[in-house]
Amino acid sequence: MISIDSLQTKIFADGADRQGMLEMYAKSFISGFTTNPTLMRKAGIADYRDFARNVLCAIRDRPISFEVFSDDFCEMERQARDIASWGPNVYVKIPVTNTSGQSAGELVKRLTRDGIKVNVTALMTLDQVREMTCAVEGETPSCLSVFAGRIADTGRDPVPLMKEALCIMKRAPKSELIWASPRELLNIIQADEIGCHIITVTNDILKKLTLIGHSLTDYSLDTVKMFYSDAQAAGFSL
Repeated sequence: MISIDSLQTKIFADGADRQGMLEMYAKSFISGFTTNPTLMRKAGIADYRDFARNVLCAIRDRPISFEVFSDDFCEMERQARDIASWGPNVYVKIPVTNTSGQSAGELVKRLTRDGIKVNVTALMTLDQVREMTCAVEGETPSCLSVFAGRIADTGRDPVPLMKEALCIMKRAPKSELIWASPRELLNIIQADEIGCHIITVTNDILKKLTLIGHSLTDYSLDTVKMFYSDAQAAGFSL
């Protein structure tokens, strides 16, 4: 069984709680961070710029992705250039399309040609991977976030698609594939087995990392003890 130390896939912590991010920053196996407007809203963030700059004051040496939130490509570009100026470790998250389904490919090309690091997000099809791979070709580092977890939510196995995405992305060697929206710890192992560059992981899943390689016999006994303890605590009787 693989161990945390032997993983080749980089683990990025996914969240928007500053304290939680700093806790993850203290862990050597966390290689970077991602956020998004949904996570920020859940965390009660009111001032986007203030939150981001506060985090960047503490985390200077690992990549962090912050997302634009406009639906208009001109305004999206303005926001992207502003966000990119916040620090050298910042990646700007650009949605693969706007809410009308119009491709962000041309915007991604302009940004990467100007040296702005992007993380193209919400990809779910190989056609999207092909288009965005063309858009990020060049010398600027970038990421493509394929939402493997959401693909799995539709009853499809994401592993073959992720393998093919890696093949497609060979033409853009400065770009890394992110296994996004994982649903369970197993996804980290799956990502590592196929050679995926990065996986974004929420704190809930990160808490289970100590279970990697755990004895199934011991885990079975732990589960039996849990059921027994909870039954006793509930005071059940028949």
